[in-house]
Amino acid sequence: MKYKRVLLKLSGEALSGSKEYGIDFEKVLDICSEMIEVAKKTKCQIAIVVGGGNFWRGRSNKHMDRCTSDHIGMLGTTMNALALEDAFRQLGYQARVQTGIEMRQISEFYIRKKALRHLEKGRIVIFGCGTGNPFFSTDTAAALRANEINAEVVLKATNVDGIYDKDPKKHKDAVKIDELSHIEVLNKKLNVMDSTATTLCMDNELPIIVYNMNVKGNLEKVITGKKIGTIVK
Repeated sequence: MKYKRVLLKLSGEALSGSKEYGIDFEKVLDICSEMIEVAKKTKCQIAIVVGGGNFWRGRSNKHMDRCTSDHIGMLGTTMNALALEDAFRQLGYQARVQTGIEMRQISEFYIRKKALRHLEKGRIVIFGCGTGNPFFSTDTAAALRANEINAEVVLKATNVDGIYDKDPKKHKDAVKIDELSHIEVLNKKLNVMDSTATTLCMDNELPIIVYNMNVKGNLEKVITGKKIGTIVK
């Protein structure tokens, strides 16, 4: 095993499966089932930051106050976090939701030491509400929480097998990049994570691995050090 503790960044769209929006719970069960299998096999401690794009796209809403729009998005991430927690429960594995905004009836408020204790006990910790602040994306939340819990890597789960020099869905001649630096991602404006998240990882020497989550077995390969996807370091 290469990594003992990882932060997995999941998009909200990943939970919608074949649906245009909302939650496809069968897809959620599949995602959680693979994570449980990997956690048991490798003993790797896994934390998750989940987005809310399957419910709300705040930045595309030009008619609403930005702070209000971002707070609605945070509620979307919390719905996704609760769905993940319920899937883990149904599959017989312990998980905890911690949110950056206090919601005492449905989740724990984020406390770093408590999150670390859950991880040490083998529980999967799911972080909702992003950072708890407007103007910050869930990518930035992933970079922040990863640094706070001393994760060794941020795993960016996507629908493509790594980073390309241009959009592979639009350009047939797009070339996959196996390895590059944080500063190259910033200078080339590659769509990996937003610039704030990338800079936070760069400043703290935290690597990012972008991989295709739709191929079963990829999560285990990444955690055990197999060369798949693209590594930013």
